Amino acid sequence: MPLVDHSGLPTFERLRAEGQDILREDYAEHQDIRELHIGLLNMMPDAALMATERQFFRLVGMSNQIAQFHMHVFTLDSLPRGETAQAYIAQYYEKFSDLKQKGLDALIITGANPVQANLEDEPFWNGLMEVVEWAQVNVTSTLCSCLASHAIVQHLYGIRRRPLGFKRWGVYKHALTMPEHPLVSNLNTHFDVPHSRFNQIDRQQLEAKGLKVLAESQKAGVHLAVSPDLFRFVFFQGHPEYDGISLMKEFRREVNAWYLGRRPDYPPFPQNYFRPQVKAILNEHRLHLEYARVHGTEIPEFPESSLISLLPNTWRDTAKSMVSNWIGKVYQLTNNERHLPFMDGIDSNDPLGLR
Repeated sequence: MPLVDHSGLPTFERLRAEGQDILREDYAEHQDIRELHIGLLNMMPDAALMATERQFFRLVGMSNQIAQFHMHVFTLDSLPRGETAQAYIAQYYEKFSDLKQKGLDALIITGANPVQANLEDEPFWNGLMEVVEWAQVNVTSTLCSCLASHAIVQHLYGIRRRPLGFKRWGVYKHALTMPEHPLVSNLNTHFDVPHSRFNQIDRQQLEAKGLKVLAESQKAGVHLAVSPDLFRFVFFQGHPEYDGISLMKEFRREVNAWYLGRRPDYPPFPQNYFRPQVKAILNEHRLHLEYARVHGTEIPEFPESSLISLLPNTWRDTAKSMVSNWIGKVYQLTNNERHLPFMDGIDSNDPLGLR
């Protein structure tokens, strides 16, 4: 939670200039403190539905030990679902129409599994844009993940992603490019973030439309950016929500796709992720798979249990700090009424007062 400048001590102003979250005493006295209602639009395919819930719930839940969070999960009817997932959604998920009536303080939008060359041809496009246009008016801040970021910057700013021609896949070093911004004010200046994508939006594209880049990798490109108002939309191009084993599970799926003939080549290792010991175990597993393919013997089991303890998570603390900053600013700015986005006197075009 933020410090309150109740005395005018020069240290408060010094910390504020460094990007520390400092509230004026008169502002703090008029804050409405209550639970926060956070929406999660889960667009991931059936197999990743529950894992994605856990990943984002974990980040929100770890962000603050004082505030209380009500998580409201929903999805889009246009997304294809299997019978089991449909039953799960019917039992546990909420309807967007109901959430529009009640309101949300903040919104998280997950990525999705792309099947079309053009994002506007995806089955989620119309439903997603309905949610985005509602959030523009009614939600304090919206956090967008990976493919959702690509779709939303295209819709709002006309920025189209570019194909990489390969899969950007692994864990990459990043540096802060706007360290004074409140969303990154207490983050390490260099940190890791996983990426997993075939397309990219570059710094030049974002800055040409007035968006601000907060964190970037020399190798993997932009990870974190914000809308021109500096807060209403927050864009992840990487996957800070990933578990330590998420990239391993992706690699296992790619190996299975190769074995079954759904991809022509054996997948390369995700970059900067597997230790030499892990690579040695996986190379041995590949030899067993190749033997099984040639001789028609039983498929060897993927050595997941042997690998889990060898896969450190080097990005979670940074992700937790960033989401904590985001939640903290929402907490300070949002109205006491769920259906209103801001406290009285907050400029929706400059909610942080930094422009």
